[in-house]
Amino acid sequence: MKNLDSEITLEYIRASGPGGQNVNKVATAVQLRFDIANSPSLASDIKGRLIQLAGKRITADGVLIIEAKKYRTQEQNREDAFGRFYELIRKASEKPKLRHKTKPTRASKEDRLKEKKKRGEIKKNRGNSKNIFE
Repeated sequence: MKNLDSEITLEYIRASGPGGQNVNKVATAVQLRFDIANSPSLASDIKGRLIQLAGKRITADGVLIIEAKKYRTQEQNREDAFGRFYELIRKASEKPKLRHKTKPTRASKEDRLKEKKKRGEIKKNRGNSKNIFE
């Protein structure tokens, strides 16, 4: 993960929301940027999963942007941004389980057909009842 740290750039911006004069004066929000497309530290399969997981946080150039502005201090927001970034990397590193195709058993096929037959009989018998008021 040390290689990733050298590829990360941090930018401090003013956070929106409540906070009075503090919000207008101090740049406490953190924007973490990581260039996924040009990163030599990540394998290509991890890059693909990371791009898929990140969704709207990816720019057209393949740069991941994580904004952290939950806390009132720069330090806490920086920790929050790094935590979210490494959690995203961890999720992207997990290989998805392969799905094995299975076939329905004979008993389950028979049960399905019996249920269809029963349902069809119920529907067929609906129209055969005579109106007693005729």
